[in-house]
Amino acid sequence: MLALSWQNAFCQTHRYRKECKRSQHLFGGKSDFTLHGLWPQPRNRVYCGVDRQFVTADRYKHWNTLPEPKMTPQTKAALVEVMPGVSGNLHRHEWIKHGTCYGTDAERYFQDAVALAKSIRQSAVADFFRKNEGKRIGIERLRTLFDKTFGRGSGKRVEMRCKGGLITELWLHLGSGGSNLSKALLAGTPVHSRCRYGIVDRAGYGR
Repeated sequence: MLALSWQNAFCQTHRYRKECKRSQHLFGGKSDFTLHGLWPQPRNRVYCGVDRQFVTADRYKHWNTLPEPKMTPQTKAALVEVMPGVSGNLHRHEWIKHGTCYGTDAERYFQDAVALAKSIRQSAVADFFRKNEGKRIGIERLRTLFDKTFGRGSGKRVEMRCKGGLITELWLHLGSGGSNLSKALLAGTPVHSRCRYGIVDRAGYGR
């Protein structure tokens, strides 16, 4: 499953996070989706082959004590672009908890995650969110847009996550690994979205 945050809403609801205190998304920057994580399924498939001390540290959110995932400088730079949470060591948490179960090394895991995130950031879906900032949209309208953008049926694999009336994340239920979002979505399992309507948050605190 690919979890993407609408950064405006994420920071609206997580003002204490390091990336939100310095985020350019909030004050004049380009509103966009950011990478939360790429999670192998089922949801309880976590911490594969991870030392107990790191599992404990992760669960207590001591992410700064977790080992740095091994990746090239190019991949790290690409990750920083789509995952502001790197400043708070989110990538260390995501690798230890989820990436270790992906079946590849950290380099490939993050390459795939970045490519999938960019597929959304560079798509009509991100444009639609930017054009509708401050407005209330529904899941069916969003799913229709996914069908047009990534192939008929892909929208059924999209789940909206909301908090306080704001759309905070999109969870894309993929059916395979790899970085081709259209193929992965169409291979996924249709999902119910508990959040049916939500507001696309504007940049900056307050609405």
